[in-house]
Amino acid sequence: MDFTLNDDQHEFRKLLRSFVNSEIIPVAREWENEGRYPTEIVEGLKELGLFGMTIPEEYGGLDLDPVSFAIVFEELARGWMGIAGVLGSHSLSCRMIATHGTAEQKEKYLPALATGERRTGLGLTEPDAGTDVQGIRTVATRTDTGYLVNGTKTWITNARYADPLPVMVKTDRTTSPAHKGMSILLVDKDTPGYSVLKDIPKLGYKGPESSEVLLENVEVPAENLLGGVEGRGMQQVLSALEWGRVNIAARSVGLAQRAFDEALAYSQQREAFGQPISQFQAIQLKLAQMGTNVQAARLMAYWAASKLAEGRADGPTGMAKIFCSDIALEAAIDSMKVHGGYGYSKEYEIERLYRDAPLMSIGEGTNDVLRTVVAKSLINGSTVIG
Repeated sequence: MDFTLNDDQHEFRKLLRSFVNSEIIPVAREWENEGRYPTEIVEGLKELGLFGMTIPEEYGGLDLDPVSFAIVFEELARGWMGIAGVLGSHSLSCRMIATHGTAEQKEKYLPALATGERRTGLGLTEPDAGTDVQGIRTVATRTDTGYLVNGTKTWITNARYADPLPVMVKTDRTTSPAHKGMSILLVDKDTPGYSVLKDIPKLGYKGPESSEVLLENVEVPAENLLGGVEGRGMQQVLSALEWGRVNIAARSVGLAQRAFDEALAYSQQREAFGQPISQFQAIQLKLAQMGTNVQAARLMAYWAASKLAEGRADGPTGMAKIFCSDIALEAAIDSMKVHGGYGYSKEYEIERLYRDAPLMSIGEGTNDVLRTVVAKSLINGSTVIG
């Protein structure tokens, strides 16, 4: 077994780590406190070509393998988890368009999405439908030229920049099960009736906006139906969400790594009773467990990514997302304990990491729901342990 990165992946990680260390870490806490949008960092992401990481090379993208994809989110989240959000839903939607779009849709959207000239997100969640995607109420009524869309989406990352925004709709409300009547429409930003409402105040995950989107009698041309065939929206989304679970697992690893790094450094600087607190066994035990957990989570994330490269991987990606997100929260809490009272202060990084960590167990499907997904994959034999 080879548990190491290949030469290309190793060099890619070095490049990303240098960018994060020089362009993100020095400003993250200050910009988050100011509520400032990270425009300069986004420009750097464009220069690195990261907006095209799930887009084929023929359209100007990087077409990264899943492990390299995971490395991107691990490194960005180590610096500022919110920055990873700028690329998160964008990369999933680009993957979805590249995999399921018509030739015309790919030609129209992918080249500009690859450079970051266009950006995108994913319009799934609604006020009454989160993990239960089949519960959406946004409807698309067929017209002579396309569809008339009405509904509301919420918690949409990149909503103010998305062009187009792939929106999950019900094109047929009579089917059973409901997912057979669900489709994805690519809604262009300047379409009349499409509007981004308020940005939602959040505990953490600062930087990118998470917004409410209103679709009120929005006319979408028939050629913007993803793939050109109705009723395939759920399958299209699920194929992208597997990459999304690798994304969240990797972000969790990056966050946990940063929490560990901060705890280790602080324990060697902070003195009590005449010596660094790293010399006390209680602190050593905590550091040892944190370091072990972080490395285990990293291997789990990379394993899931490698399984995704082989094909459908509901079980492995679900396992990785569950395990890594749990470790991220545990690492943030333990790092705060190592910091003591200072861990509760905004002057130290751990306070920000502590606020960012809980989202990892919610995003891309809550962990409890994913446990049922993992269980089904074990029962039906699609995931084999051992």
